[in-house]
Amino acid sequence: MSDHHITTDDAWVPDACTLPTAERPLRLAEFDQFFRDAVRSVDRLSAQHLRLQLDGAAQVEETARDLTARESSCCSFFAFDLSRSGPDALALDVRVPAAHIDVLDALAQRAASVRGQG
Repeated sequence: MSDHHITTDDAWVPDACTLPTAERPLRLAEFDQFFRDAVRSVDRLSAQHLRLQLDGAAQVEETARDLTARESSCCSFFAFDLSRSGPDALALDVRVPAAHIDVLDALAQRAASVRGQG
């Protein structure tokens, strides 16, 4: 278990999110841990498209699939696509409709600020 301070500021979580409020800090902590452990770079391809370059380990892929599936179930506006271009190259593309660019902005900022704090 990490001894890093976990920020539970979920003010950027959109009204469209159906995750119960009490569970939001836990989900944010899961994303923070994922960003810290797995994200190698954060690339904003367009206002509605973010690409996270991930560590290519099988465990990272499994975690990414689980976390994005659960996130899609409460925030259905997210479109996640996980792909491999090689054995050590894993990318997570995150897309949102124009109405949720602010949420993608916040996700990108969080990923960039948390990654590498290991």
